[in-house]
Amino acid sequence: MTDIPPRLHAQQRAFTAHLRDPAQVVAPDGLDARRLAIYQRLVFNNVLGLLGNGFPVCVQLLGQADWQALVRTFLAGHHAQTPLFTELAAEFVQWLQGQATLPHPALAELAHYEWVETALYQLEAQPLPPSPGLDPMHAALQRSPLAWPLLYHWPVHRLGTDDAQIQPDPGPTGLLVRRDPDGQVRFATISPLAAQLLARIGEQPGRTGTAYLHGLAADHGLAADALLQPGAALLLQFHASGVIGPATPAS
Repeated sequence: MTDIPPRLHAQQRAFTAHLRDPAQVVAPDGLDARRLAIYQRLVFNNVLGLLGNGFPVCVQLLGQADWQALVRTFLAGHHAQTPLFTELAAEFVQWLQGQATLPHPALAELAHYEWVETALYQLEAQPLPPSPGLDPMHAALQRSPLAWPLLYHWPVHRLGTDDAQIQPDPGPTGLLVRRDPDGQVRFATISPLAAQLLARIGEQPGRTGTAYLHGLAADHGLAADALLQPGAALLLQFHASGVIGPATPAS
């Protein structure tokens, strides 16, 4: 493959820099203004439409004017690490998480919450096989790759509605998102402790339910057996719904 001549490469970079930020970057000399305006609209509208489709609740939360201003800032300042349009939403979430200020303090978490549904839907992973009769308190466990526990400062599942809060709750919001065998992605509210329990099982597979609950109790300054009774019932529910299952034996 022939290398791009340095002069042509510089022209391309100058052209695309202007298209990304026409308000601040001067257009290269010799370009027709009317044709340039068409390219400007095409680039911005493509990114605006792509992100708007992926984050409809964020658009609703901010309103069209603030949303468009945010997308313009993103387009102007973010240097994408992938050429794939399907990965742009993930980069947008990462960009939001790195911003010092945002139009709404919950925006980064809300965008992550919206992105999770698409990410889990597209994830190439298989559910855990059935394991009838499993006692999760005494069996070595793993978490399904299709079940993600989430913890947020904001009640993201209620943002964008008419009764959306303008302040975060005193404590974190726990959610479980999972992809069912029928391909549907479903969300459910869970307690922060339940989210932490599932996170531990995912991060440190191979321990028994009793061991996970003992560790969680210790981290929260509770008696060793304080979480065993409610935790046992919770683990049974998670197992019945395919969220957890027996760990794969080490080879």
